[in-house]
Amino acid sequence: MKVLVVGSGGREHALAWALARSSELTELHAAPGNPGIAELAACHPVRAGDPASLVPLAAELGVDLVVVGPELPLVAGLADHLRHSGIAVFGPSAAAARIEGSKSFAKDVLDAAGVPTARALALARAPCVVKADGLAAGKGVWVCRTQVELDAALRAAEALGQAFHVEELLEGEEVSLFALCDGTAAVPLPAAQDYKRICDGDEGPNTGGMGSYSPVPRLPAAAADELVDELCRPVLAELARRGAPFTGALFAGLMLTEDGPRVLEFNCRFGDPESQSLLPLLEGDLLPALAAAAAGELRGVALEVSDRSAVTIVLAARDYPGRGDVGTPIAGIEEAEAAGALVFHAGTALHAGRLVTNGGRILGVTAVRDSLGEARAAAYDAAACVDFAGVRYRRDIASLAHA
Repeated sequence: MKVLVVGSGGREHALAWALARSSELTELHAAPGNPGIAELAACHPVRAGDPASLVPLAAELGVDLVVVGPELPLVAGLADHLRHSGIAVFGPSAAAARIEGSKSFAKDVLDAAGVPTARALALARAPCVVKADGLAAGKGVWVCRTQVELDAALRAAEALGQAFHVEELLEGEEVSLFALCDGTAAVPLPAAQDYKRICDGDEGPNTGGMGSYSPVPRLPAAAADELVDELCRPVLAELARRGAPFTGALFAGLMLTEDGPRVLEFNCRFGDPESQSLLPLLEGDLLPALAAAAAGELRGVALEVSDRSAVTIVLAARDYPGRGDVGTPIAGIEEAEAAGALVFHAGTALHAGRLVTNGGRILGVTAVRDSLGEARAAAYDAAACVDFAGVRYRRDIASLAHA
């Protein structure tokens, strides 16, 4: 099969890495890709948000499947453009992608499906959570435990220039649950946990994600499968009832509260950086599973999963998430890989043949070992091999999970 991966981040590098291992792959392409993806695929200088160029590119390449990584092009309707041109795509329609693109739409779907979630609040009063209604690159949620935090959150939400709402603050352990979907059927994947705040101890502003690990000790495979039945399949049924069947990766952000699991949000794609920990644990062939989902033929499909553990450390720019870094030389990736780690490129570029920074989150360093503690130690040992001016990363990824 010929495959085109759309996107340029760490998630897309992880997807390209997983697809490149498939026995069914004949050609791998990416648009636009990044220097890490370029080692696995032919990269084409077409932006992920440019359907007018992506659709002709997919047709010209004669690809059998397009795998869309980021949420923005999905919410904007890229999958619709591809399907209308007769090109198979793993990714939801714009109508189905509203499950991530609009928090108010998602709340309505969850209520109709009878899926437990946080209560919306008519009055903003701490403690609470403020959420932007639309996409905000993972930075549109503010947890407010004090009035000072609430005042700051309301100012930040208003500055985004889009609708927002306020909901109850749920307490517990937050986990990410994933399922491959074909519109009606769902294949569960291992649960993962990510770290959204920039600093250790979950302090500081939200980011796109500073690290992850999988599986989650509190949520073994059998429990994750049950939650897909309880929380994801009713949402699939409700979306189909509304004429918007969901094809792609359905990603539920959950809070495991004392009263049971509650859905914080749904996303319409693989997580980043959860994918960098989740995909290396798949022992089954990912490509035919994605192709089956795109064709509406997932029933009977299963993916073997390793019983090992994976931990990913995100290496970010000095001033991230306020701003990224461009043009700073990066060293030590070969040493990290020689130590047995996978290094996924997120914000990198080549300048005069040298690898340099090109974003906020620069790299993801992943280690897979027999235990979570071993994976954590190996990931941090490998991350210490990589160096660029101003590099920063959290030191507490998976620390409590393996303790």
